[in-house]
Amino acid sequence: MATKPMTKTQLVAALADKMDSDKKSAAAALEAITGIITDEVSGGGAVTLPGVGKIYCRERPERMVRNPATGEQIKKEADKVVKMTIAKALKDSVNS
Repeated sequence: MATKPMTKTQLVAALADKMDSDKKSAAAALEAITGIITDEVSGGGAVTLPGVGKIYCRERPERMVRNPATGEQIKKEADKVVKMTIAKALKDSVNS
């Protein structure tokens, strides 16, 4: 099991190696993909990355939450949260 997550620098280097390209173009590709996902999800859409999963935004209703320090009940306004559903292919590759 990996002890540390892959950093952006390591991801760019691995992407450049897989693409047989330089790190500058790999970093630009990664930034472009990140920008597209951010724009789509923040606009209420969803993005499916084949073999990885689906990233989407979900609205949470207004609800009552508890302050753990005082035990006081507080009403929290409705908000949005980003979710990701992992693809079955990725789950199967991890468990095999």
